[in-house]
Amino acid sequence: MNDYLDKILRGQPINYEAFLKKLPDSFRRLHRELFAAEKVKTNRWLVTILDESAFAELQDVAQAPVSRVDAAKKGNSHRHGTEVSFLLVYHHGLTFRRPDVAVIGNDFVDIGFHRARSVLVVENERNFYQYPQMLHFAGGALGRRLQLADCDVVLGGGNRVTRGAILDWLQGYEEVFCAFDYDAGGLQMFSTVAASLGDKATFVQPTDWRPWLARFRNIPDTTERFTRAISLAEGLGFVPLAEAFRATGKFMEQEIILDE
Repeated sequence: MNDYLDKILRGQPINYEAFLKKLPDSFRRLHRELFAAEKVKTNRWLVTILDESAFAELQDVAQAPVSRVDAAKKGNSHRHGTEVSFLLVYHHGLTFRRPDVAVIGNDFVDIGFHRARSVLVVENERNFYQYPQMLHFAGGALGRRLQLADCDVVLGGGNRVTRGAILDWLQGYEEVFCAFDYDAGGLQMFSTVAASLGDKATFVQPTDWRPWLARFRNIPDTTERFTRAISLAEGLGFVPLAEAFRATGKFMEQEIILDE
């Protein structure tokens, strides 16, 4: 957005149609009152500012917010990451079923437990609550026994686990096992985690997908999302998973693991 605004100010031609798509809705609806555009060549327009005060407001909105509060003032708090994140964690020190909480900021960590050597990050809440079953499943997939004595369990759904501060915190584990949905979203989450953690990160999946094919029941929303999942699986080296996608035409949600 800022690149487009700078070029408009300097009198340089821009792709006006692409610019309009990036405008916030409130500005897009009034763009004919804010700008005049003259086409100079294919996909390039010279843009004249008609309302200087509105343009100044647009510049302010386009500036990257310095905090969550600043982002809210600009109309969308989600344009800035939260300064503090909360993670639910099951660990060996618990004496009851309720999970503990880790408080993680950009420059601080507040936890009341000693971390285990390894951690299992579970995407979905129901599976997280059934952590003994997920530890058993992950252990079977990895070919080793996993138990709470040596492996914490963290709820990482909603892309929470891909936040920078949380990835930094996960670096403190020797091994990070990722139990995500077997779809484009889950693979994209793992790709982000692996890019940060490298060989510490492992995607939890069966060594042989054939017994699981009947559990691929989630129909992709779009063809693009389906092809994206195949591309991600192949790019990550998960060729058998890509073949499972092709064989079924569907995804597998991790809740179905609980039906074993």
